[in-house]
Amino acid sequence: MIEIDGSYGEGGGQILRTAIALSALAMIPIRITNIRAGRPKPGLKRQHMAGIELISRFANAEVKGLEVGRTELEFSPRKLTGNHFKYDVGTAGSISLVLQAVFPVAVLSPVPVQFTVSGGTDVRWSPPIDYLRAVFANHLRKMGAIIEITTVRRGHYPRGGGIVSCEVTPAEKLAPIDIVEFGDIKQVAGISHCIRLPSHVAERQASAARALLQEASLGQATIEIESHDEKDDQHVDPGSGIVLWAESESGLRIGADELGEKGVSAEEVGRKCARRLVKEMASGMAADSHLADMLVPYLALADGTSKVGVSQISEHLRTNAWVAKQILDSDIEIKENADGTNLLIAHGIGLSLRE
Repeated sequence: MIEIDGSYGEGGGQILRTAIALSALAMIPIRITNIRAGRPKPGLKRQHMAGIELISRFANAEVKGLEVGRTELEFSPRKLTGNHFKYDVGTAGSISLVLQAVFPVAVLSPVPVQFTVSGGTDVRWSPPIDYLRAVFANHLRKMGAIIEITTVRRGHYPRGGGIVSCEVTPAEKLAPIDIVEFGDIKQVAGISHCIRLPSHVAERQASAARALLQEASLGQATIEIESHDEKDDQHVDPGSGIVLWAESESGLRIGADELGEKGVSAEEVGRKCARRLVKEMASGMAADSHLADMLVPYLALADGTSKVGVSQISEHLRTNAWVAKQILDSDIEIKENADGTNLLIAHGIGLSLRE
Protein backbone atom coordinates (compact mmCIF):
# COMPACT_ATOMS: atom_id res chain seq x y z
CA MET A 1 0.00 0.00 0.00
CA ILE A 2 1.40 3.37 -1.07
CA GLU A 3 1.28 6.19 1.50
CA ILE A 4 0.50 9.71 0.28
CA ASP A 5 1.03 12.77 2.48
CA GLY A 6 -1.97 15.01 1.87
CA SER A 7 -0.12 18.01 3.31
CA TYR A 8 2.46 18.04 0.51
CA GLY A 9 2.71 21.18 -1.64
CA GLU A 10 -0.51 23.15 -1.75
CA GLY A 11 -2.07 20.58 0.59
CA GLY A 12 -5.59 20.73 -0.86
CA GLY A 13 -8.18 18.47 -2.39
CA GLN A 14 -6.32 18.08 -5.68
CA ILE A 15 -3.96 15.58 -4.04
CA LEU A 16 -6.96 13.50 -3.02
CA ARG A 17 -8.64 13.60 -6.44
CA THR A 18 -5.53 12.68 -8.41
CA ALA A 19 -4.33 10.03 -5.98
CA ILE A 20 -7.65 8.17 -5.85
CA ALA A 21 -8.08 8.22 -9.64
CA LEU A 22 -4.56 6.94 -10.33
CA SER A 23 -4.90 4.32 -7.59
CA ALA A 24 -8.04 2.98 -9.29
CA LEU A 25 -6.39 2.89 -12.71
CA ALA A 26 -3.16 1.27 -11.53
CA MET A 27 -5.01 -1.11 -9.17
CA ILE A 28 -2.70 -0.04 -6.34
CA PRO A 29 -4.12 0.44 -2.83
CA ILE A 30 -3.22 3.74 -1.16
CA ARG A 31 -3.47 5.44 2.21
CA ILE A 32 -3.75 9.22 2.27
CA THR A 33 -2.94 11.04 5.51
CA ASN A 34 -3.14 14.72 6.51
CA ILE A 35 -5.98 15.26 4.03
CA ARG A 36 -6.39 18.96 3.13
CA ALA A 37 -3.98 19.89 5.90
CA GLY A 38 -3.27 23.16 4.12
CA ARG A 39 -6.87 24.37 4.41
CA PRO A 40 -8.58 26.37 7.20
CA LYS A 41 -10.94 23.41 7.78
CA PRO A 42 -8.89 20.25 7.12
CA GLY A 43 -10.35 16.89 6.22
CA LEU A 44 -12.88 15.58 3.75
CA LYS A 45 -15.81 17.65 2.49
CA ARG A 46 -18.89 16.36 0.68
CA GLN A 47 -17.55 17.19 -2.78
CA HIS A 48 -14.38 15.18 -2.10
CA MET A 49 -16.41 12.27 -0.83
CA ALA A 50 -18.58 12.40 -3.95
CA GLY A 51 -15.59 11.94 -6.25
CA ILE A 52 -14.22 9.10 -4.14
CA GLU A 53 -17.58 7.34 -3.98
CA LEU A 54 -18.01 7.53 -7.74
CA ILE A 55 -14.51 6.21 -8.39
CA SER A 56 -15.07 3.43 -5.85
CA ARG A 57 -18.06 2.31 -7.95
CA PHE A 58 -15.89 2.26 -11.07
CA ALA A 59 -13.17 0.29 -9.27
CA ASN A 60 -15.34 -1.86 -6.97
CA ALA A 61 -13.08 -0.51 -4.24
CA GLU A 62 -13.05 -0.95 -0.50
CA VAL A 63 -12.85 2.46 1.18
CA LYS A 64 -12.06 3.16 4.83
CA GLY A 65 -12.45 6.58 6.46
CA LEU A 66 -14.96 8.09 4.05
CA GLU A 67 -16.54 10.57 6.47
CA VAL A 68 -16.83 14.36 6.54
CA GLY A 69 -13.88 15.85 8.40
CA ARG A 70 -11.69 12.72 8.32
CA THR A 71 -8.03 13.39 7.58
CA GLU A 72 -7.01 9.81 6.75
CA LEU A 73 -8.39 7.50 4.08
CA GLU A 74 -7.63 4.06 2.66
CA PHE A 75 -8.66 3.13 -0.88
CA SER A 76 -8.25 -0.42 -2.19
CA PRO A 77 -9.43 -0.96 -5.80
CA ARG A 78 -10.48 -4.42 -7.00
CA LYS A 79 -11.70 -4.32 -10.62
CA LEU A 80 -12.57 -1.52 -13.03
CA THR A 81 -15.95 -1.53 -14.71
CA GLY A 82 -18.02 0.99 -16.65
CA ASN A 83 -21.58 1.93 -15.85
CA HIS A 84 -24.18 4.66 -15.66
CA PHE A 85 -23.99 6.47 -12.31
CA LYS A 86 -25.97 9.21 -10.61
CA TYR A 87 -24.70 11.22 -7.65
CA ASP A 88 -25.89 14.25 -5.68
CA VAL A 89 -23.03 16.21 -4.10
CA GLY A 90 -25.50 18.12 -1.94
CA THR A 91 -25.81 21.93 -1.59
CA ALA A 92 -23.42 23.80 -3.90
CA GLY A 93 -20.51 21.36 -3.68
CA SER A 94 -18.56 21.70 -6.92
CA ILE A 95 -19.62 19.34 -9.71
CA SER A 96 -16.46 20.31 -11.61
CA LEU A 97 -14.19 19.05 -8.85
CA VAL A 98 -16.09 15.76 -8.74
CA LEU A 99 -15.62 15.43 -12.50
CA GLN A 100 -11.91 16.18 -12.14
CA ALA A 101 -11.66 13.14 -9.88
CA VAL A 102 -13.73 10.82 -12.08
CA PHE A 103 -12.59 11.72 -15.62
CA PRO A 104 -9.10 10.09 -15.49
CA VAL A 105 -10.77 6.76 -14.71
CA ALA A 106 -13.61 7.25 -17.17
CA VAL A 107 -11.40 8.09 -20.17
CA LEU A 108 -9.58 4.74 -19.90
CA SER A 109 -12.60 2.66 -18.92
CA PRO A 110 -12.99 -0.62 -20.85
CA VAL A 111 -16.46 0.53 -21.96
CA PRO A 112 -18.27 3.87 -22.54
CA VAL A 113 -19.40 5.60 -19.36
CA GLN A 114 -22.37 7.81 -18.52
CA PHE A 115 -22.99 9.62 -15.26
CA THR A 116 -25.06 12.47 -13.86
CA VAL A 117 -23.92 14.69 -10.99
CA SER A 118 -25.99 17.22 -9.04
CA GLY A 119 -24.58 20.16 -7.04
CA GLY A 120 -22.90 23.45 -7.93
CA THR A 121 -21.94 24.22 -11.53
CA ASP A 122 -20.52 27.71 -10.93
CA VAL A 123 -18.95 28.09 -7.49
CA ARG A 124 -15.88 29.70 -5.94
CA TRP A 125 -12.48 27.96 -5.92
CA SER A 126 -13.33 25.54 -8.73
CA PRO A 127 -13.48 25.69 -12.54
CA PRO A 128 -16.93 26.56 -13.93
CA ILE A 129 -18.61 23.79 -15.88
CA ASP A 130 -18.31 25.86 -19.09
CA TYR A 131 -14.51 25.86 -18.72
CA LEU A 132 -14.44 22.05 -18.47
CA ARG A 133 -16.73 21.74 -21.48
CA ALA A 134 -15.07 24.30 -23.77
CA VAL A 135 -11.38 24.17 -22.79
CA PHE A 136 -10.53 21.00 -20.85
CA ALA A 137 -12.62 18.56 -22.93
CA ASN A 138 -11.16 20.10 -26.11
CA HIS A 139 -7.65 18.99 -25.10
CA LEU A 140 -8.72 15.53 -23.96
CA ARG A 141 -10.18 15.01 -27.44
CA LYS A 142 -6.69 15.65 -28.84
CA MET A 143 -5.47 12.79 -26.64
CA GLY A 144 -8.15 10.45 -28.01
CA ALA A 145 -10.87 10.57 -25.35
CA ILE A 146 -14.24 12.14 -26.11
CA ILE A 147 -16.01 13.83 -23.19
CA GLU A 148 -19.47 15.28 -23.78
CA ILE A 149 -20.62 17.58 -20.96
CA THR A 150 -24.21 18.81 -20.85
CA THR A 151 -25.43 21.37 -18.33
CA VAL A 152 -29.01 20.38 -17.62
CA ARG A 153 -29.43 23.07 -14.97
CA ARG A 154 -27.03 25.51 -13.35
CA GLY A 155 -26.44 25.57 -9.62
CA HIS A 156 -25.05 28.49 -7.60
CA TYR A 157 -24.07 28.99 -3.96
CA PRO A 158 -25.44 28.29 -1.39
CA ARG A 159 -28.01 25.62 -2.31
CA GLY A 160 -26.68 24.39 -5.64
CA GLY A 161 -29.33 22.33 -7.39
CA GLY A 162 -27.38 22.16 -10.64
CA ILE A 163 -27.39 19.05 -12.82
CA VAL A 164 -24.66 17.98 -15.25
CA SER A 165 -24.69 14.87 -17.40
CA CYS A 166 -21.56 13.37 -18.96
CA GLU A 167 -20.94 10.81 -21.66
CA VAL A 168 -17.39 9.54 -22.05
CA THR A 169 -16.11 7.58 -25.03
CA PRO A 170 -12.83 6.16 -23.67
CA ALA A 171 -9.54 5.75 -25.50
CA GLU A 172 -7.73 2.43 -25.67
CA LYS A 173 -4.62 4.43 -24.83
CA LEU A 174 -4.23 8.17 -24.39
CA ALA A 175 -2.10 9.76 -27.10
CA PRO A 176 0.75 12.07 -26.04
CA ILE A 177 0.56 15.70 -27.07
CA ASP A 178 3.19 18.21 -28.15
CA ILE A 179 1.75 21.69 -27.72
CA VAL A 180 4.31 24.29 -26.74
CA GLU A 181 3.24 27.56 -28.40
CA PHE A 182 -0.32 28.78 -28.79
CA GLY A 183 0.18 30.19 -32.28
CA ASP A 184 -2.10 32.55 -34.20
CA ILE A 185 -5.56 33.32 -32.86
CA LYS A 186 -8.48 32.03 -34.87
CA GLN A 187 -11.26 33.36 -32.64
CA VAL A 188 -12.26 34.39 -29.12
CA ALA A 189 -15.53 33.02 -27.78
CA GLY A 190 -17.34 32.56 -24.51
CA ILE A 191 -20.56 32.30 -22.59
CA SER A 192 -22.01 34.83 -20.16
CA HIS A 193 -24.88 33.69 -17.96
CA CYS A 194 -27.19 34.91 -15.25
CA ILE A 195 -29.73 32.95 -13.22
CA ARG A 196 -32.73 34.48 -11.40
CA LEU A 197 -31.39 37.92 -12.29
CA PRO A 198 -32.38 40.44 -14.99
CA SER A 199 -31.12 39.34 -18.40
CA HIS A 200 -29.14 42.56 -18.82
CA VAL A 201 -26.66 41.28 -16.20
CA ALA A 202 -25.33 38.63 -18.60
CA GLU A 203 -25.42 41.08 -21.49
CA ARG A 204 -23.43 43.72 -19.58
CA GLN A 205 -20.81 41.14 -18.53
CA ALA A 206 -20.36 40.15 -22.17
CA SER A 207 -20.32 43.71 -23.52
CA ALA A 208 -17.62 44.84 -21.07
CA ALA A 209 -15.52 41.76 -21.84
CA ARG A 210 -15.81 42.34 -25.60
CA ALA A 211 -14.70 45.96 -25.26
CA LEU A 212 -11.59 45.10 -23.24
CA LEU A 213 -10.63 42.22 -25.54
CA GLN A 214 -10.92 44.52 -28.54
CA GLU A 215 -8.71 47.09 -26.81
CA ALA A 216 -6.16 44.32 -26.29
CA SER A 217 -6.22 43.60 -30.06
CA LEU A 218 -7.80 40.16 -29.65
CA GLY A 219 -10.59 40.93 -32.10
CA GLN A 220 -14.36 40.78 -31.77
CA ALA A 221 -15.32 38.05 -29.30
CA THR A 222 -18.39 35.92 -29.93
CA ILE A 223 -20.00 35.55 -26.51
CA GLU A 224 -23.19 33.55 -26.05
CA ILE A 225 -25.78 35.02 -23.66
CA GLU A 226 -27.64 32.66 -21.34
CA SER A 227 -30.35 34.06 -19.06
CA HIS A 228 -33.48 32.67 -17.48
CA ASP A 229 -36.78 34.42 -16.84
CA GLU A 230 -37.05 35.29 -13.16
CA LYS A 231 -40.74 34.43 -12.97
CA ASP A 232 -40.50 31.02 -14.63
CA ASP A 233 -37.13 29.84 -13.36
CA GLN A 234 -36.48 26.37 -11.96
CA HIS A 235 -33.06 27.33 -10.60
CA VAL A 236 -32.64 27.50 -6.84
CA ASP A 237 -30.36 30.50 -6.20
CA PRO A 238 -29.43 33.59 -8.23
CA GLY A 239 -25.97 33.99 -9.72
CA SER A 240 -23.96 34.98 -12.75
CA GLY A 241 -20.64 34.31 -14.41
CA ILE A 242 -18.64 34.44 -17.60
CA VAL A 243 -16.16 32.08 -19.25
CA LEU A 244 -13.97 33.15 -22.18
CA TRP A 245 -11.60 31.20 -24.36
CA ALA A 246 -9.25 31.96 -27.22
CA GLU A 247 -8.82 29.35 -29.94
CA SER A 248 -5.73 29.06 -32.11
CA GLU A 249 -5.57 28.14 -35.80
CA SER A 250 -4.44 24.65 -34.70
CA GLY A 251 -7.43 24.21 -32.37
CA LEU A 252 -5.76 24.88 -29.00
CA ARG A 253 -7.78 26.76 -26.40
CA ILE A 254 -6.80 28.99 -23.50
CA GLY A 255 -9.51 29.98 -21.03
CA ALA A 256 -10.42 32.33 -18.20
CA ASP A 257 -13.45 32.77 -15.99
CA GLU A 258 -15.07 35.03 -13.41
CA LEU A 259 -18.09 34.67 -11.16
CA GLY A 260 -20.46 37.49 -10.34
CA GLU A 261 -20.62 38.60 -6.73
CA LYS A 262 -22.68 40.94 -4.62
CA GLY A 263 -21.39 44.50 -4.76
CA VAL A 264 -19.40 44.01 -7.98
CA SER A 265 -20.88 45.41 -11.18
CA ALA A 266 -21.59 43.16 -14.14
CA GLU A 267 -19.19 45.30 -16.17
CA GLU A 268 -16.35 44.66 -13.74
CA VAL A 269 -17.05 40.92 -13.76
CA GLY A 270 -16.71 40.92 -17.55
CA ARG A 271 -13.56 43.02 -17.50
CA LYS A 272 -11.91 40.85 -14.84
CA CYS A 273 -12.48 37.77 -16.95
CA ALA A 274 -11.16 39.46 -20.09
CA ARG A 275 -8.06 40.72 -18.25
CA ARG A 276 -7.35 37.18 -17.06
CA LEU A 277 -7.57 35.84 -20.58
CA VAL A 278 -5.24 38.55 -21.87
CA LYS A 279 -2.75 37.75 -19.09
CA GLU A 280 -2.89 34.01 -19.79
CA MET A 281 -2.20 34.65 -23.49
CA ALA A 282 0.66 37.08 -22.93
CA SER A 283 3.25 34.30 -22.58
CA GLY A 284 2.40 32.80 -25.95
CA MET A 285 2.34 29.33 -24.40
CA ALA A 286 -0.22 26.68 -25.38
CA ALA A 287 -1.90 26.00 -22.01
CA ASP A 288 -3.28 28.32 -19.35
CA SER A 289 -2.18 27.83 -15.75
CA HIS A 290 -5.35 25.98 -14.70
CA LEU A 291 -5.45 23.62 -17.66
CA ALA A 292 -1.83 22.57 -17.12
CA ASP A 293 -2.38 21.06 -13.67
CA MET A 294 -5.58 19.34 -14.85
CA LEU A 295 -3.69 17.63 -17.68
CA VAL A 296 -1.01 16.05 -15.46
CA PRO A 297 -2.76 12.69 -14.76
CA TYR A 298 -3.55 12.21 -18.45
CA LEU A 299 -0.02 13.05 -19.58
CA ALA A 300 1.37 10.61 -17.00
CA LEU A 301 -0.94 7.88 -18.37
CA ALA A 302 -0.35 8.63 -22.07
CA ASP A 303 1.48 6.33 -24.45
CA GLY A 304 4.62 8.38 -24.99
CA THR A 305 6.26 11.70 -24.15
CA SER A 306 4.18 14.88 -23.98
CA LYS A 307 5.45 18.44 -23.99
CA VAL A 308 3.16 21.32 -22.99
CA GLY A 309 3.96 25.03 -22.88
CA VAL A 310 2.45 26.60 -19.75
CA SER A 311 1.59 30.26 -19.19
CA GLN A 312 2.47 30.08 -15.49
CA ILE A 313 3.73 27.29 -13.21
CA SER A 314 1.35 26.96 -10.26
CA GLU A 315 1.72 25.13 -6.96
CA HIS A 316 -1.22 22.99 -8.02
CA LEU A 317 0.78 21.86 -11.04
CA ARG A 318 3.84 20.97 -8.96
CA THR A 319 1.70 19.09 -6.44
CA ASN A 320 -0.19 17.13 -9.08
CA ALA A 321 3.08 16.12 -10.75
CA TRP A 322 4.39 14.89 -7.40
CA VAL A 323 1.29 12.74 -6.80
CA ALA A 324 1.57 11.15 -10.24
CA LYS A 325 5.19 10.27 -9.56
CA GLN A 326 4.31 8.62 -6.22
CA ILE A 327 1.68 6.28 -7.69
CA LEU A 328 2.69 5.71 -11.31
CA ASP A 329 6.43 6.26 -10.92
CA SER A 330 6.14 8.41 -14.03
CA ASP A 331 8.87 10.82 -15.09
CA ILE A 332 7.48 14.36 -15.06
CA GLU A 333 9.62 17.46 -15.48
CA ILE A 334 8.61 21.06 -14.87
CA LYS A 335 10.89 23.68 -16.38
CA GLU A 336 10.30 27.28 -15.32
CA ASN A 337 12.44 29.53 -17.49
CA ALA A 338 13.26 33.18 -16.99
CA ASP A 339 12.07 34.05 -20.51
CA GLY A 340 8.57 32.74 -19.73
CA THR A 341 8.87 29.56 -21.79
CA ASN A 342 7.58 27.29 -19.04
CA LEU A 343 7.41 23.63 -19.99
CA LEU A 344 5.68 20.54 -18.63
CA ILE A 345 7.33 17.37 -19.95
CA ALA A 346 5.79 14.00 -19.08
CA HIS A 347 6.99 10.56 -20.08
CA GLY A 348 3.73 8.62 -19.94
CA ILE A 349 3.44 4.95 -18.97
CA GLY A 350 1.06 4.00 -21.81
CA LEU A 351 -1.62 2.47 -19.60
CA SER A 352 -4.36 0.48 -21.31
CA LEU A 353 -7.18 -1.39 -19.59
CA ARG A 354 -8.13 -3.36 -22.71
CA GLU A 355 -4.99 -5.44 -23.02
